[in-house]
Amino acid sequence: MHATPMCRPTTIRTLSRTAARVLGLALLIAVASTLAGLATGVAAGSARAAGGDVSWTVRTAANQYGSDRSSFGYSINPGGVIKDSMTVANHGKDPLTLTVYAADGFTTATGQLDLLTRDKKSVGVGAWSRPASGSVVVPPGKSADVPFTVAVPADATPGDYAGGILTSLKQPDAAQGITVDRRLGIKIALRVSGELRPALKVEDLHVGYSGTADPFGTGDATVTYTIRNTGNATLSARQTVAVSGPFGWLKADAKSVAAPPPLLPGESRKVQVPVHGTAPAFRLSATVTLTPLLTDASGSTSALKPVTATAHGWAVPWTLTLLAVLLVAAAVAVPLLVRRARARGRLREDARVREAVERTLREQESAS
Repeated sequence: MHATPMCRPTTIRTLSRTAARVLGLALLIAVASTLAGLATGVAAGSARAAGGDVSWTVRTAANQYGSDRSSFGYSINPGGVIKDSMTVANHGKDPLTLTVYAADGFTTATGQLDLLTRDKKSVGVGAWSRPASGSVVVPPGKSADVPFTVAVPADATPGDYAGGILTSLKQPDAAQGITVDRRLGIKIALRVSGELRPALKVEDLHVGYSGTADPFGTGDATVTYTIRNTGNATLSARQTVAVSGPFGWLKADAKSVAAPPPLLPGESRKVQVPVHGTAPAFRLSATVTLTPLLTDASGSTSALKPVTATAHGWAVPWTLTLLAVLLVAAAVAVPLLVRRARARGRLREDARVREAVERTLREQESAS
């Protein structure tokens, strides 16, 4: 079995709702004991949890995998087993008893790594990782190692997995009438060897348009879409978005589109991109191009073959259209009105001539 540390690992921290004076490296969350709702953040290096008179930190243990790791990262064959340790330090004045467990990870809407709460079922890293004990007791001012084992099933699908190993402390909060679950842990990034099939897909691509009252001005297009990781490797991407009229005319590019957070296999992220200076060309074409970015075990990032998707939408220049309609109506109406005026003039002239002739005839008859 071969195991090597992976790139850019991070440490997970969790804070409670009532721990307002945290040291900034930990993330604590307060939850009702009946709901047990938790949230987890990500930070590099060791992390600290503090609240009341209780304070502790977690870090990776120094061993054959390294002495200064920011998290746990491994490449492993299906059926392989890894043994490692996490070090817990008690900075409080009393002995500290913490629950220890593992959980699967996922990417939140804010782009951060979170971990499933203990009541949620894990099927990857959280199911394959087991601490040597479900709890650890750390004397005040001391540290204790928490050994754990990662045993990957022989039939595990190749690809990337994320999770973490956590320490947890539940304390009652009489003022709030709840139980606070404070969690602090370290990320486990796992790559199961085999064929990697990195792939991203653009789904639900739409384009909308908001125009301007200026008949010759431009407006703003809004391009929305979903990025889905359909492969088995964690991926980010470079993104470009462009909008154009028929035949590619009047093209406008989004100036800069931020890269999405790394998406685990099966995850998706909705993106909304404004494109300013878009001409109202009646029929718009929005084109999204993703260049997937894959990071290997050595920390090197490679750009993969770009993925492109196109969708269409309407951008009617209503002010210009109304102006054009008025001009066309004027172009049609003015000659018609002129012809009618001329016809009425001819009729009046004919009536005047007839009246003059009749008057002359009457005068001649009177004279005779």
